[in-house]
Amino acid sequence: MGKILVVEDEGSIRELIVLNLEMAEYEVVEAATAEAALELFTAAPESFKCAILDIMLPGMNGFTLCENIRAASPVVGIVMLSAKSLEADKIRALSIGADDYMTKPFSISELKARIDALCRRISRSQVTVEESSRLVSGNFVLDEKSRVMMKNGQPIDLTQVEFQIMELFFRNSGTALVRDKILEGVWGENYYGDVKIVDVNIRRLRMKIEDEPSNPQHILTVWGYGYRWNP
Repeated sequence: MGKILVVEDEGSIRELIVLNLEMAEYEVVEAATAEAALELFTAAPESFKCAILDIMLPGMNGFTLCENIRAASPVVGIVMLSAKSLEADKIRALSIGADDYMTKPFSISELKARIDALCRRISRSQVTVEESSRLVSGNFVLDEKSRVMMKNGQPIDLTQVEFQIMELFFRNSGTALVRDKILEGVWGENYYGDVKIVDVNIRRLRMKIEDEPSNPQHILTVWGYGYRWNP
């Protein structure tokens, strides 16, 4: 089903997570520190499907680990765990490339459900197609085989979540999409998290594709509703 990296310094919590994932037939690699986890991950980043990262770790914290893992792999799924429910921590985690965020104490069944959904989404995005499928919208091109987005012929580095949001926009160009529709289309209909994850990813996408992110011309806000793609 895929290899999962679990990084948690509290042994009892780490053991509980590992046990339940192994019962669900995942291959699990565990670490108590960010430094040990990064060494394990960078040795074979392509072998990991997802990573579960605690934020409060001895030495290097989970935020820095997340940034390093995301730099090494744009496709691995990342779920961050925190004992703090601060909105700023959640936004920071999502802004640096995490796919999801959970606050302790959490339901182990909910964590497993989120990992299942994330792995399914990643697997769908990595299915090899026989012929290259290219979606064109104005000066933008999405190559669904190579998972690359181009703007005026220049590649833009996107995470898997960002790429899937752009796929949804391209296939619904000019249509106002409510946030819940984006959430369901990218994260799945059984996603447990906060719809604000959409806004954080939209903010990050604007930084990458807009000439002036503060005055977007392509990803437009439909106030009180959601977003619309304008090629």
